[in-house]
This record gives sequence, C-alpha cells and structure tokens, in this order.
Amino acid sequence: MYQEQKLYIGKSGEEKVCIYPKMANRHGLIAGATGTGKTVSLRVLAESFSDCGVSVFLADAKGDLASMSLKGTGEGSVGGRVEKLGLEKEGFAYHAYPVTFWDVFGEKGLPLRTTITEMGPLLLSRILNLNDTQSDILTIIFKIADDEGLLLIDTKDLRAMLQYVSENAKELSLTYGNIAKQSLTAIIRAVITLEEAGGEQFFGEPALSIGDWIGTDCDGKGKIQILDCQKLMQSPKMYSTFLLWLMSELYETLPEAGDLPKPKMVFFFDEAHMLFDTANRALLEKIEQVVKLIRSKGVGIYFITQNPKDIPDGVLSQLGNKIQHALHAYTPGEQKGAKAAAQAFRENPEFNTYEVLQELAIGEALVSVLDEEGIPTVVKRCTMLPPQSNLGTLDDRTREEQIRGSMLYSKYNDYFDRDSAYEFLQRMNLQAQKEAEEAAAQAAAQKEEAVRQKEQEKLEAAQLKAQEKEQLRLQKEQEKEALRIQKAKEKEEEAKKKKANRVAGSVARSAAGTVGRELGNSLGKSIGGSFGKRLGGNVGASLGRGIMSTLFKL
Repeated sequence: MYQEQKLYIGKSGEEKVCIYPKMANRHGLIAGATGTGKTVSLRVLAESFSDCGVSVFLADAKGDLASMSLKGTGEGSVGGRVEKLGLEKEGFAYHAYPVTFWDVFGEKGLPLRTTITEMGPLLLSRILNLNDTQSDILTIIFKIADDEGLLLIDTKDLRAMLQYVSENAKELSLTYGNIAKQSLTAIIRAVITLEEAGGEQFFGEPALSIGDWIGTDCDGKGKIQILDCQKLMQSPKMYSTFLLWLMSELYETLPEAGDLPKPKMVFFFDEAHMLFDTANRALLEKIEQVVKLIRSKGVGIYFITQNPKDIPDGVLSQLGNKIQHALHAYTPGEQKGAKAAAQAFRENPEFNTYEVLQELAIGEALVSVLDEEGIPTVVKRCTMLPPQSNLGTLDDRTREEQIRGSMLYSKYNDYFDRDSAYEFLQRMNLQAQKEAEEAAAQAAAQKEEAVRQKEQEKLEAAQLKAQEKEQLRLQKEQEKEALRIQKAKEKEEEAKKKKANRVAGSVARSAAGTVGRELGNSLGKSIGGSFGKRLGGNVGASLGRGIMSTLFKL
C-alpha cells in the first residue's frame, strides 16, 4: 500500500511501519527461514512500490509470484489478516498489477535475451565455469573482436570467433600475447556444453532494452517485470550470473540521477545466496561496486535469502531497509547466525531481539528501515500486510493470454539473426575458400597447359622426326631410284652395246662365212668334184665365222 507518501508494509501494534520512498534506493534485505513469510513480504513491498509509481523487477524462483497479475480475493489467511489489522478502514483494496512475464527460455514469458558482448567476459566466464587462465583468454577474444569490428551477439558468433582465433593463434599472439590452443579448446567445449543445456537461448536479438521496463500503466502504477526462474535455477550459477548481468545493465544504462524523491526501479533478487556462493574475488568486487553505485542511478536492490550471513559483509552493510522473519536456532551454527542477525539491528529496549527472532510467527518480522534522515530506526516487531493481488497460482492458459496481450509481445517474441561475427567470418572463409579454389583451378589450368604444351612439343618433335625420317626415306628412295635408273641406263647402254656387237658379229660372221665358203669352195674344187666343193665350202664358212666371233669377243 502507498499512503501518506510512504510505502505502508506492516503494523507494530497500532503503529504503521513504512518505508520512505526517497530512502528506498538505499537497498534492503528480506530474510528468514523457509515458510516464515518471505515471499508474502516480497509481494507486499513490490505492490507498494508499484502503487507509488515505481517500476519493479521480480525473480520468480518458485512460480508463486505470477498471480500478482490477478486481483486478490480475500480468501483464507489474507482476509483474516485484513480484518485483524483493520486495513479496510485504511483504504486496503484488492486489485491486479500491471505484470509482464519473462523467461530466458521463452516458455513462460517473453524471451529475455542479451548479447554476448553485453554480457561481457567476466560474467560469461562465470557462466562457462572457466578458470583464471581461460577467463584471460576469453577477455582477449573480446578484445580481438572489438578491434576487428566483429559483433558478438549469440553463441555461434562466439564459437566462430574462437575458431578464427584458434586458426590464427600464432599471428594474433604477436599482438595480444600468448593464446594457448588448449585454453581455446576448453572454452569451445564450455560453450558447446552451455548450448546443450539450452543456454544459447540467453543470447540473441532482440536484446532487452531496460527502458522498456521503466514506466507506469494508465492508472499510474509502476510496471512489474516477473522473470520465471524455475527452470533457470536448475543451474544456480547461470541464474545468479544472469541476474547480476541485469543489475549491471541497469547500472550501465541508466543515467546519474542523484537523490530522487523515489526510485526509478527496484530490483528484487530472490535466493540471493546463489549469487555469492561460487563468486570469485573479482566478481564479488564487481557486485559490491554495483550495489554501492547503482543507488545514484535511482535503483534499489533488495536481496531475499534465508540468513543474512549469506550476504558478504561489504554488501550487507549497504542494505538500509531490513525485514527479518523467524530464524530457527537449534544447532550452535544456527545460534551463531541468529545472534549475528539480531545484532545487525539497532537495539529496541522493549524486547530482546535474539529471543524474539526465534519466536516470530508466520507473517511476523523484525523490521528496521531508514528514517527521513537516512538513520536506521530501532528494530520493531511487525505484522506484515497481506498482498492486494491474488495469492494463488496462475494457470498456463491465463499466463499465455497475458503474455500475448503484452504491448512488448511484438517487439520481443520473435527472434532475429542479423549480420554479425559468424556471418562475417563465414563469408571470409568462403572468400578464402573461393580464392583457394580459384588458385587451385589456375594452378591446375597452368599444369594442364604445361602438360598440353609438353605434349604439343612432343608431338611436334615426333612429327619433325617423322618428317626427317620420311625425307631421309625419300632421299634414299630417290638415291636408290637414281641408282636404279643409272643402272638401268647403263644396262640399257650395255644391252645396246651388246646388241650392236651381236649385229656386227652376225654380219661379220655372215660375211666371214661367205668368204670362207667361197674360199672353201675354191679349195674343194681343187680337191675334186662336187663333194669336195661342198666340204670345202662348209669348212671355210665355219672357219670364217669362228675367226670373226673371236675377233668381236675381243
């Protein structure tokens, strides 16, 4: 409730217990054992902030805050407490609150996304569970991406960047220092593990714009953003890191505001112990820095946990408004924690804080707030107000209707993937591949041309050799033919010569025969008779031919 310019949260007897709006950004704590009423107190504070026009963020760890979007009914213990505290006379009324549902997995609310760049290497290292060396390498990766103008939006951008650095580690190490490939491999494995766990849905666009969370509805009530964390809390480190990023984003986005009459926004961090359980020194320093400085941005942070000892002293000292529900102190350790919680309050002389702390009933709390001067009030035993919204549950159908009816649905529901490191490096790889293919094709063409040229030269050489061989053959044939012709000519001349000799011989022999025959006849006549004439003629002819033949042979 919001009355008399104050946040009305409970009653101590007949006295109203209120938080001054201008002191609300001095942060706060809601603590207590399980089942003592922390969630109801959280709802009452959130409703009161909304009533005075302050925007609110709630991490819904158990799914029991979603019904704030429904009007309360006054059933059960709520109605009884309204009557007991006489709240109807004080203007208490049941009504719903302007709630927008969010879910990093996009199942029970609008997808709540951020980019790899906005998360930053420190927080991302925590999500990825990296050691110090690997965290340093991741910081270098971010630096290289920034220097080369590469956008890291989603996990595939980060994987592409890691692959690029791995492939060029030798060259990049000259500028950025040693980049161990073993560390790069470990980071890549961690990113893949995150993706398999559904973590890739954290990163992408449209990324959250904090400005969409700040403002009021048409009735002047502050907007309430509820992040469903039931699934997210299955990974405590992821849960706490994501909420820490939200706080950091508020700090880095919002301008300096100084001391405002009331906060711009109040951030409720449920199960706060998860934020600090596994935080290293650097992270604790960052958390403490954000808590200290974000006040000047007009933001209040309220941690909800079971025991104040879950909060580091440096952070706890910054929490001015405290609501402490009952703590059970059975063991020595529990007793020590309860005493420390009691001693954190400004003592009230009317009762023993330590004893009362263990006697508180459900819905009761020890409360100390900052007065108008910023001084903690003495601790008071207080009965907390009941919520004005519905204390039940929200069915899936109603939740879906409200999600789709949100004015932010069209902006955040649909994922889009713009040009970033992955696409750039893919194009660069494709270009390099294309150039390599072109170079390979050119080399192959040159090789083919060389082979062709060699074959051509070989062919030309063979042709030349064949031509020379053919010319030699023709020359030989010509020489042979010329020799044949010469021989034929000589043979012909010899034949002509022989023929002439034969003719001449024949003529000579004929003449010699005739002469011889005549001589023989004459001789035969002298011998006697016709017989002697014939004999002498034949002998003379043969003798004459023989002599001529011998002569012509010579």
